[in-house]
Amino acid sequence: MIWKKPFTLEGVNNTQNNMVKHIGIEFSAFGDDYLEATMPVDARTHQPFGLLHGGASVVLAETLGSLAGFLCLEEDGKVVVGQEINANHIRGVRSGTVTGRATPVHLGRQSQVWSIEIRNEEGKLLAISRLTLAVVKL
Repeated sequence: MIWKKPFTLEGVNNTQNNMVKHIGIEFSAFGDDYLEATMPVDARTHQPFGLLHGGASVVLAETLGSLAGFLCLEEDGKVVVGQEINANHIRGVRSGTVTGRATPVHLGRQSQVWSIEIRNEEGKLLAISRLTLAVVKL
């Protein structure tokens, strides 16, 4: 198990008013080495042509990877911050819900790398992202 901090889905979903809440991201599942969240595909997350906005997919990816990265930290007084993120958008979607799953590629003392796959309701891959996090003192 990679998690070093105790957490519940209810607890991580109980956030203040921020972008995560605004676009409807909800943490939905976790296992020994992954964290998942869902996001609606609606007016909040559409681009002008009615498809899921690539930037919204990146927000989902960075949200998942950043929280997962934080929950893997053993030391108190440290946090993770995004250093680099990329995304390949593979398939479009107009409605429904998408699910992202973050899994670790590297969990180091000074940096972490996460892979995040975003899928539609049928399980088809929509986007894949890689997130590099720096581990820093608070």
